[in-house]
Amino acid sequence: MSQAACLHPNPGWTGAEILSASPEAPSATEMVGKHCILELYNCDSAKLDDEAFLRNAITTAAKRAGATLLNLITHHFQPQGVTGLALLAESHISIHTWPESGYAAVDVFTCGDHTMPERACIVLSEELNAGHYKLKSFRRETPVAVAGAEREPELIAA
Repeated sequence: MSQAACLHPNPGWTGAEILSASPEAPSATEMVGKHCILELYNCDSAKLDDEAFLRNAITTAAKRAGATLLNLITHHFQPQGVTGLALLAESHISIHTWPESGYAAVDVFTCGDHTMPERACIVLSEELNAGHYKLKSFRRETPVAVAGAEREPELIAA
């Protein structure tokens, strides 16, 4: 098993880090989604500075997470570095790179039970050849006002 294959120690979220202001953690039925904060170290510097490569990696990560990609914007900085933001029907994926340091900061937030943001983290870690990483994951609590609401994205054909 590759290092990244075990990126999330428990994809089912049992025992995942939960941050809560209340003494009791909310149950899984009170969750709006999952949020992963990923730091990638000792990455391939050339890939961290390649905007087209990162666009493909983000697109693959979204698909692997089971998410619906609505829009993807990226920007290449001078002299180096790329920021990318994928708007998902289920929320977002963002990446900010520092090729000179071999570092990338990644944020993956997905709503709903059908998505697995840790899978997107695995893809990005593997695609960028990260030497090591830090992953923090937690559940987002559902506000009472939206607990029963359902939303469907309106996809417009290009």
